[in-house]
Amino acid sequence: MQMHGTTIIAVKKENQISIGGDGQVTLGNTIFKAKSQKIRTLYNGDILAGFAGATADAFTLFEKFEIKLKEYKGNLKRSAVELAKEWRSDKYLRRLEAMIIAVDKENMYILSGTGDVIEPDDDIAVIGSGGTYALAAARALVKFSDLNAKQIVEESLKITADICIYTNHNLTILEK
Repeated sequence: MQMHGTTIIAVKKENQISIGGDGQVTLGNTIFKAKSQKIRTLYNGDILAGFAGATADAFTLFEKFEIKLKEYKGNLKRSAVELAKEWRSDKYLRRLEAMIIAVDKENMYILSGTGDVIEPDDDIAVIGSGGTYALAAARALVKFSDLNAKQIVEESLKITADICIYTNHNLTILEK
């Protein structure tokens, strides 16, 4: 499931994690809002998360995810799997059109409504229409620069915003 209208990227490098996203909300072929917040902290700030897709759907999923995180005492892996199972099997939730990246110091996951809980191989996770651009930029920056995780997220988003018409330069970046 490819969500259009944004770019979210998370990078883990040398015990640092960072997640960022742009602020553009697109309605059809029109920029509807330029400064949306798609990145947030969950579970007392221990988990960083971002979404791509329908905003109301993502907020619903974040609420459900917070419940799972409390239920499983902040265990990101277990909470992600349980959310994905509920998301896929619940007849209301499975209609939600959004994807989530969630990351803590040990884990990084991409969650989708099809039941996917994907753990990236290279400590870089991306979602949204600009995701492939951000992934390519981040991989090159990890390999050929001394930038830290936050700097890689920021530069990858800037490169993506110069290429992807659904991504802008109003960035939100969080780190741990």
